[in-house]
Amino acid sequence: MDTLIGQNGGGPAVDKASLIKDSGIQTFMADVIEASRDVPVIVDFWAPWCGPCRQLGPALEKAVMAAKGAVKMVKIDIDKNPQIAQQMRIQSIPAVYAFRNGQPIDGFVGALPESQVKQFVQRLVQASGGGNPVEELLALAGESLEAGDFGAAEAAYVELLQHDPGNPKAIAGLARLAMNAGDAEAAEQILAEVTPDVANDPDIASVRAALDLAKEAGAAGESASLRRAVEADPDDHQARFDLSLALLAEGDAAGSIAELLASIKRDRKWNEEAARLQLLKVFEALGPTDPATLDGRRKLSSILFS
Repeated sequence: MDTLIGQNGGGPAVDKASLIKDSGIQTFMADVIEASRDVPVIVDFWAPWCGPCRQLGPALEKAVMAAKGAVKMVKIDIDKNPQIAQQMRIQSIPAVYAFRNGQPIDGFVGALPESQVKQFVQRLVQASGGGNPVEELLALAGESLEAGDFGAAEAAYVELLQHDPGNPKAIAGLARLAMNAGDAEAAEQILAEVTPDVANDPDIASVRAALDLAKEAGAAGESASLRRAVEADPDDHQARFDLSLALLAEGDAAGSIAELLASIKRDRKWNEEAARLQLLKVFEALGPTDPATLDGRRKLSSILFS
């Protein structure tokens, strides 16, 4: 792919050849030293026989293209350019250096996960004054979470808070990471730092709901015995309510929602509509776009308005 058309559905095309190029001893001064006076230039030292280089190179290129001209990239084959490798004291590859105003300012050795490569490039973009760091770091955190790289997500949230102290999405993200690590106390401490102006933010409220449910689930009991109680008496709403909590604690959100819906369908008024209120709390904890929330809301509407 030679161009990238505005990743979010717009913007001018970015010419790959103008951002990523092979270089050598004859052109290093122009391609790296002089070019870095305009934008940061990433130099990727590699060789055709280097397996990790073939893994890292495409990730670097992808991140540079996504920066849309805020950084550039130069590739140096050390087999063809041993003089440059010696001058830069390259002892192992892949080795990556970032230049700004003619000087190296950052770098790393070895292949990194794609999420960390993106974070490296974003640091360079921010250092040069380009992009919106808050939006970019939120996007990076989201991508890291999808990739299962929780360490990179945490680092992105922490860095985001340096740019925007009190950002509710970053605070909620850190609290969720703590919860996922099984440290509810740390999650509560993170949320305790929330300022009044964002206390009712949807992301903060969602994490608080998740914490409340986690506490309730801890006292609910074991799902197998609760399942047997419900099968023995389908109208044992308390057992079904507790089963819902137990399933949620086990990570079965869809199963938890199904039990609450079954309770509502049998007797929506039970215990002052406890099942419906609990279901709304589950929706809030999962978030409005979670597939289980969307499916559960549709089924709840069908029950209530049938």
